[in-house]
Amino acid sequence: KTTDPTLFGRNYFNRYSAPETEDERAEILAEAAALKKSAVAYMHPEVGVCSEDATLFGRNYFERASAPDVESMEEAEEKAKILAEAAALKHLARDYMHPEVGVKTTDPTLFGRNYFNRYSAPETEDERAEILAEAAALKKSAVAYMHPEVGVCSEDATLFGRNYFERASAPDVESMEEAEEKAKILAEAAALKKSAAAYMHPEVGVKTTDPTL
Repeated sequence: KTTDPTLFGRNYFNRYSAPETEDERAEILAEAAALKKSAVAYMHPEVGVCSEDATLFGRNYFERASAPDVESMEEAEEKAKILAEAAALKHLARDYMHPEVGVKTTDPTLFGRNYFNRYSAPETEDERAEILAEAAALKKSAVAYMHPEVGVCSEDATLFGRNYFERASAPDVESMEEAEEKAKILAEAAALKKSAAAYMHPEVGVKTTDPTL
């Protein structure tokens, strides 16, 4: 604060050397309005572009000169056929992999025929009996394999067993004389071993239960 009448302030924008600012202000406002319009157009593409200039026209994006090649009508139809065949193959593969799903249809004129009861079906009764007989034989063989302690039971008088040790291809076995000689040799070896043990360990002493000794 001052009371000196000779002091005064000068406005920076109203001085004589100040540039013209009205046109610059108008330009700034015009640029801000353009930026706002661009921002609105970017944020809301669903609004679309409105124009009243009759000389303006749009060019098709897909038919421009630099557009990539697109498939023709024939190619599109061929592609549709291939996709339909792939879908049918997928359906058949699913039916094959999951037979438990079953076939579903709402057409009342459709009906199923039994494969085994058709007129041209072969006779299956004899085959069924053969299959059951083979299954029973396999079961009997499995039981005999798993339980060897049961033994073999037979009522055929012509059947006989062959001794494993007396068969033609059996290896040679020692005779009675050889067995007795072997027993004597082993007894002598045991006696010699006992004598050697007594000789090497005199501290053990002699033990006997004969009262006459």
